[in-house]
Amino acid sequence: MSFTPFGLHKNLLKAVASASFKRPTAIQEKVIPLVMDKKDLIVMSQTGSGKSASFILPILHALNEAQQQGKAKIRVLVLTPTRELTLQVAEGFTQFSKELNKTLKIVSLIGGKSIGNQLYDIQQGCDILVATSGRFLDVLSKKQMNLSFVEYFVLDEADKMLDLGFLEELDSVLEAIPRQRQSLMFSASYPQKMQEVAKKITTNAVEISLGDESKVVTKINQRVIEVNKENRGPLLRELLKEKKYTRVLVFMANKRATDNIAAKFRKYGYEAASFNADLDQEMRNETLQAFKDKKIQILFATDIAARGLDIDAIDLVINYDLPRSPADYIHRVGRTARAGKSGEAISFIDYESRNHFKLIEKRSDIHLQREQIKGFELQGDAPIKEKGPAPIKGKKKSKKDKLREKKALEEGGTI
Repeated sequence: MSFTPFGLHKNLLKAVASASFKRPTAIQEKVIPLVMDKKDLIVMSQTGSGKSASFILPILHALNEAQQQGKAKIRVLVLTPTRELTLQVAEGFTQFSKELNKTLKIVSLIGGKSIGNQLYDIQQGCDILVATSGRFLDVLSKKQMNLSFVEYFVLDEADKMLDLGFLEELDSVLEAIPRQRQSLMFSASYPQKMQEVAKKITTNAVEISLGDESKVVTKINQRVIEVNKENRGPLLRELLKEKKYTRVLVFMANKRATDNIAAKFRKYGYEAASFNADLDQEMRNETLQAFKDKKIQILFATDIAARGLDIDAIDLVINYDLPRSPADYIHRVGRTARAGKSGEAISFIDYESRNHFKLIEKRSDIHLQREQIKGFELQGDAPIKEKGPAPIKGKKKSKKDKLREKKALEEGGTI
């Protein structure tokens, strides 16, 4: 099947061809006609399924067909959990709108950039606003943008936004946009909280499920290697000698660790870089582009790289540190084996992380054989866990403070 039967404007089809899109993906086949038919949607789809184009193309078609006079008004609002996904979606709108008869103004709102400049761009005229949820809420609180003309409301990676506490602030968003609108929700999973969100934002929504993402990881060559923490770096270098990997993504637990190990690997002659929330946006963009261009072989990253990165042909994903949640494991390993290509994912575990990995296996419906590599075998005995001191009342941060801190970290250290 080609894109022609959807009835998209001929100039959109030209842009699709220029982007080397030969045939629609499964999600695009299902979603595009329903968006064009003005249906509200709740879509559960795996990472890398082509979901962005599934809503970008029909929305651009509708905007191109509509008559509008005067200064551009915000007619499309897309919210995402991370800066990278925001910029990626905004770039998608820009790329596919290049051939249209009318010029559309697309503005992205992200942390790490001047909020004054972003507000100015919106007030100068904006047709499409793509924003991280945190920065959008910050701008919304200033009451300096008009959202009364919004026709399309899109939540992309909605389950991740819920992890950042978005549900608690959703009402303020809904109060600012018209009730009469088309709402589209995309998510990799559909927990109970997601159903609460769906009831709030959609009307008679069509539900589309393109498979449980937890099953997708079974298509990737996954391995788990037992190794002491201090031997993970030498073991990784040994693994890199075995095969000529061109792009390796290594997930670490914290920002400082990514910087430290990237520096060590550069000393060993590897083209390595770190990717974390402490980098300013320009450096984040440059680092990702260098990784895409194969100027960087190994990218040591925190979980800000687990979603929203459109990078094909990542040969190997390494869980140097295990993720906190099984869902994050799925998103991490889903960075490889995209677009029908093969890929490999390796997790390092030791005595302390064995039980956590068992939980990941259970939730992901997988079971992997434990390996030990000669010269890097797991040494010593499993430590005996001791109970820590009881928490002191009145010393804990509030739930709202924790959510705001987490949101800021996910989006890059600034809301």
